[in-house]
Amino acid sequence: MRIDKFLWSVRLFKTRKLASDACRVGKVQIDNVVSKAGKDIREGNVIDLRKEGITYTYNVIAIPTSRVGAPRVIDYIEDVTKEEELERRDFIRLTAKLNRQKGTGRPTKKERRDIDEQLRKNQ
Repeated sequence: MRIDKFLWSVRLFKTRKLASDACRVGKVQIDNVVSKAGKDIREGNVIDLRKEGITYTYNVIAIPTSRVGAPRVIDYIEDVTKEEELERRDFIRLTAKLNRQKGTGRPTKKERRDIDEQLRKNQ
């Protein structure tokens, strides 16, 4: 199966076009080699995906025949992303909440709880 179709099938991208575009600009690597959208993927390959400033790493367990539902994604890929990358993702999300645009109003109750929780963790 093509890598762009695989990434779409296991719900790492919302559309196949987005997956193809990510491959075209070099954000997808298979076994540490930058890959094009037409590259075939096999079981046992390691996929590195650069998305929103974070490098996610996945092991391919099996190849689906078509797009799968969200609960079945774990049957096809295993997320082995490094802990530092996940912490960086959380930090980026928190920073986005803390640095609100002028005129966007007050934080929602949920955003306020998230901010307070992160501030407590960092103390």
